[in-house]
Order: sequence, then C-alpha cells, then structure tokens
Amino acid sequence: MSMKDHITLVAVLRIGLALLGLLAAAVVFVGTVGGGMISGDPEAIRITSVVGTVVGGALAVLSVPGLFAGLGLLRRWSWARWLSLVLAVLDLLLVPIGTLFGIYAIWVLMQDEAEAMFS
Repeated sequence: MSMKDHITLVAVLRIGLALLGLLAAAVVFVGTVGGGMISGDPEAIRITSVVGTVVGGALAVLSVPGLFAGLGLLRRWSWARWLSLVLAVLDLLLVPIGTLFGIYAIWVLMQDEAEAMFS
C-alpha cells in the first residue's frame, strides 16, 4: 500500500468518525428533547431541552474539526496534517477503536514521505 493510499484511508476514516459523531449529536438532541416533549411536563421539557442542546451541541462541535481535517487530508492541505495529528492524539483516549485509529493515523502522518506530500 502506498503512502498516498494510507493518507486517503486516514482521511476517509477521519471523515467517517466525524459523521458518526454528528449523527450521535442529532440522535442525542432529538432523543433527549423529544423525550421531554412526549412527557408533556413543562419542567421536564425545559430541562431536557437544555440537556439535549448542550450535549448534542458539544458532540457536534467536537466532530466538526474531524470533518475539516479529513477533507483537508484528501486535498493535501498542510494544516490538515497537523490538525489530524492533534485529533489522533486525542483519539488515543477513546479505547479501543479510537486508540487503534489514533496509533495508525500518527504512524501514517509522521512518516517522512507523508510530510513531503504536505509541504
């Protein structure tokens, strides 16, 4: 597998993880706010609306940089390599899948050949 293929795979996986994060944000928002609405209790609606908005919004905000990093990697923009490395280090905390992806992304993006492709 060539370095170009490895970088493309990291980009596609990064975009996929970001899209899953955005999907999770939507599910949390709709599920939490919808659950409060179904109850019909004004206090429950108020609380679940705040919780759903904060948690769903946080998930969305945390997912957007991954989307930009993946798209930037596909276009070989130099800043995308650095953003992806930062996100890969953070992925190491997401045991077990994030850890595996983080190790792979760091390995790929730290190669001399990869660095040359982004300069």
